[in-house]
Amino acid sequence: MYQGKVPKDMNLVADVGNTVVKTGVFEKRNLVLTGEFATQPRKELDEWGILLSSWIGESGREIKISKAMICSVVTSVVSPLKKAIEKYFRVPAFEIEAEKVGIPLLCDNPWEVGADRIANVVAAAQLYKLPAIVIDFGTATTFDVISEKGEYLGGVIAPGVRTAMESLAEKTEALFPVDFKKPASVIGKNTKDGLRAGLFYQCLGGVREIIRGIKKELGKEVKVIATGGIGLLLGEECAEIDEIDPVLTLEGLNFIVEKWPDRS
Repeated sequence: MYQGKVPKDMNLVADVGNTVVKTGVFEKRNLVLTGEFATQPRKELDEWGILLSSWIGESGREIKISKAMICSVVTSVVSPLKKAIEKYFRVPAFEIEAEKVGIPLLCDNPWEVGADRIANVVAAAQLYKLPAIVIDFGTATTFDVISEKGEYLGGVIAPGVRTAMESLAEKTEALFPVDFKKPASVIGKNTKDGLRAGLFYQCLGGVREIIRGIKKELGKEVKVIATGGIGLLLGEECAEIDEIDPVLTLEGLNFIVEKWPDRS
């Protein structure tokens, strides 16, 4: 710990996914701490509180949480996590509300757009040249389109890589999950290599085709930003991806909480 220093006011943000909860602490726009915790098994209020307090305490920084923002696609996790933040850090923990983020959501049902996707759109509109496509490689692979005016136009939802692999293994007796990485050859010499090649190139081809289709509909060049678990690997192999930003969702949450109405 830094002796004699006054703790600095910082923002705590949490992106609750189906597999992991990603957390970040920001000092204004500077990301100073990141963490990742398993969504399963479910944790109670005090488990979350102790976990987050220990994580921040072990960082060696003098941190005072002044604001907190959560986005979630797992409703059963939100309540204990939110209550833990409020109890252990004594600040209100806000959840994203589509009408308050300052981005026009030009889709049929704005309330159906996932909170993590809204955070991605906010971050992309702040950090990158528009129009843009944000690809988030998570349990689902999502593509979100932002106009040159900063409007959310809609998007695409596809099965994520892990979801596709687990589904295939579950539905077929002779197949099994494999790790996701670029194979040495497109032609697999055994079941494991064949699965890996199929998973990798089907994902890569699908991403390229969806990007191509979006660009064709927009009729212009578009900045393409990748985030999420396999964003780095696919970004290196897919020439259509321009930027890789592994903390895009956290950045979006921080932008939102900075402008959020200061009320509980």
